[in-house]
Amino acid sequence: MARLHAAAMTTPRPWSSAEFASLLSMPGTFAITDDHALALGRVTLDEAELLTLATAPLHRRRGLGRAILGRFHATAQARGATHALLEVAAGNTAARALYRGAGYIQTGIRPRYYTTGSGGTDDALILCCAL
Repeated sequence: MARLHAAAMTTPRPWSSAEFASLLSMPGTFAITDDHALALGRVTLDEAELLTLATAPLHRRRGLGRAILGRFHATAQARGATHALLEVAAGNTAARALYRGAGYIQTGIRPRYYTTGSGGTDDALILCCAL
């Protein structure tokens, strides 16, 4: 998972194997993976949080992100979630389009939350959807 995440992420920074292992050891946390995409999330009571979603750069624009997100939603529902939330960098237009297409709407903002590779900042948008 860490290798795929590192290939896919620039902002925010990619997560290490140790970070994935630590998250996966927490109650309610689960991973959805295939060879070229992954989603990591957790369910607490009736709420699912998508912690990260990544698609290998050479395999983008093939529906893998949409498929992994759908599997995340199905798994979260099976674990009792009725809604999902996530945060996404305001400048990540591809991810924002994916989430908008899946029914997510913006419910909040964290100004200047992310540090960009160029030393600037980007807002984190809080998005939610009903499952």
